[in-house]
Amino acid sequence: MNNSVAHWPNAPAEYGGLVQFSPDHQLSTEARDCFLEGLSKLQAGEPAEAVVVLSRAVELAPTFPEARTCLGLAYALTYNIYPAIDHLETAGNLDPDSFAAHYTLAQLNFKLRIPEKGYQAAERALPCVSTVEQRKMLTQLLREERARERNGIARPAFVTPFRTSALLLAGGGLAAALIAVIVHMH
Repeated sequence: MNNSVAHWPNAPAEYGGLVQFSPDHQLSTEARDCFLEGLSKLQAGEPAEAVVVLSRAVELAPTFPEARTCLGLAYALTYNIYPAIDHLETAGNLDPDSFAAHYTLAQLNFKLRIPEKGYQAAERALPCVSTVEQRKMLTQLLREERARERNGIARPAFVTPFRTSALLLAGGGLAAALIAVIVHMH
């Protein structure tokens, strides 16, 4: 997808060096206006109001990744984590070249202390970098996460499956307990 700046009246060129607007989408006037209003609400520090307006923009233009990215950010700022993750993942799927979607998802996962998913999103963001500012943002995010990992308490990831011997031991214990209960009932 083309990351050039849209030629919309009153459209900001970028949102904090993160979102670049693509003119490739054919948007209705109402969808575009809702998106721009939601973006200005985000910039004004009113994420709850931005959620309402950006939700309307997404309703009108469900395949508009920039609107989904901003809606995901607004949800994250209002502590609605699951909708935030859903919209950011959808934005990344709609536009795999969207630095904003991947970066914001990485940042959210790191904040939620889900580093594995954060690093995956950061890896998807890396080839999407198109400006020096974006490279600096991603580098800083990764640097902060690595420092947090070095200085923090290690948390188990619970990603390795149980070994066969552990499953057999647990199954045998459960079978013995069931037999004891059945024998005790008679």
